[in-house]
Amino acid sequence: MRTTFDQATVRLYHLDSSPEGDGAQTLLYGSLAEAMRLAAEQPEEVQEGLFIATDNDVVAYLDLLEG
Repeated sequence: MRTTFDQATVRLYHLDSSPEGDGAQTLLYGSLAEAMRLAAEQPEEVQEGLFIATDNDVVAYLDLLEG
């Protein structure tokens, strides 16, 4: 993900890749800080499908934690 800041507006969404899944479900439109807080509160199995989209990039939530 390109350099950004805590107050950057992002979309936090869950992508359900199972065959019977619902596709992408938006959990939050808000700041990066809010998105990271909300994502951390989710169960581990949900965190595996979380993505954060900025105006110019998309990154998996778990990849941000590793970086």
